[in-house]
Amino acid sequence: MISRNNYNLAGKTVIVTGAGSGIGRAIARAFLEQGANVVVAARRLETLEETVEGFPPENWATVVADVGKRADVDALVDASITAFGSLDVFVNNAGTYVPGPIEDLADDEWRGMMSTNLDGFYYGVQAALPHLVTSHGNIVVISSVSGLRGDWGQAAYNATKGALNAMLQSLALDLGEKGIRVNGVAPAFTQTAVTAGMGSDEATLAPFINRIALGRPGQPEDIAPAVLFLASEDAHYITGAILPVDGGTSASTGQPHT
Repeated sequence: MISRNNYNLAGKTVIVTGAGSGIGRAIARAFLEQGANVVVAARRLETLEETVEGFPPENWATVVADVGKRADVDALVDASITAFGSLDVFVNNAGTYVPGPIEDLADDEWRGMMSTNLDGFYYGVQAALPHLVTSHGNIVVISSVSGLRGDWGQAAYNATKGALNAMLQSLALDLGEKGIRVNGVAPAFTQTAVTAGMGSDEATLAPFINRIALGRPGQPEDIAPAVLFLASEDAHYITGAILPVDGGTSASTGQPHT
């Protein structure tokens, strides 16, 4: 089990974008372990099938979708309603990352990050909102500590995550009167396929470990329980929060550990 706690999520319907690997896969499997109906979305069917492997087929649906395309996101939400009749939680996890100095960033790389990291959330909220109003559901956004402060060599990525954080907090204000909560989870360095080229050995991992109070990089299974909590009734009075799940990375002023 990914979570040590049990949540009353049986019969709830959850969409998880970017669920084909990494953090999204762990989130989807965590909800499935809790008995929720989970609709997993990503660009490749084979990765989604790996995510739901071993779980009862009546509890999941796979949807191939590019969240940067409105038609795909609309179809994803429609497929969720067709499969399970309602929508209770929308987990906006899909994201992409292109590092490098701003002068070397190509226009298509900029647009790609904006499309996946920000447009996908915009389309998802618009498509899911009518159903979340009915269910008094909630939204959980996977952001990043990189949306809270700056980083060297990734100004464009941080811009998308910063915009995502501001958007989710504004939506929490706008949607509270409709009974919808909106919260975010902000990981720091987490070992996934996206970060495979970073910290690939002891020497390159050391600078990251230097900044992590708990002394190890994050794993997708470290992030998923926080999402379960924020989506659950235990968080019924929490909205507009951005919860760092970063091993203590953001507790530092930036001074190196000696």
